[in-house]
Amino acid sequence: MRIALLPGALAILALAGCNAPVENTAWPNFGGDPVRGAAIVTQSSCGACHSIPGLQQADGMVGPPLDHFARRTMIAGLLPNTPPNLIRWVRSPQAVLPGNAMPDSNLSDAQARDVAAYLYTLH
Repeated sequence: MRIALLPGALAILALAGCNAPVENTAWPNFGGDPVRGAAIVTQSSCGACHSIPGLQQADGMVGPPLDHFARRTMIAGLLPNTPPNLIRWVRSPQAVLPGNAMPDSNLSDAQARDVAAYLYTLH
């Protein structure tokens, strides 16, 4: 009887893992500085649209909350959450998905890398 229950138990355990968060820990050295990134996020008023844990006046309700960003598998429900995709999205979301609510940031590549590095600290 234990043998008959084993396949069912394995199936339940496998399905339970489908919603497990994926932590993007494979990218610690892609060239961004999270301290500078936090300053850029604050200076750029990202908190006007997003709620961002740990930043004052970052309680916007237009865009998604950015808590646990490092665990997310997708960016904007469209792009796999990787540093190159995040940098591209942060710099020019309108080029990626025209007409979405996020404005282009006009950040340099280095600034976008810093913002990405900061976002990946949000576990």
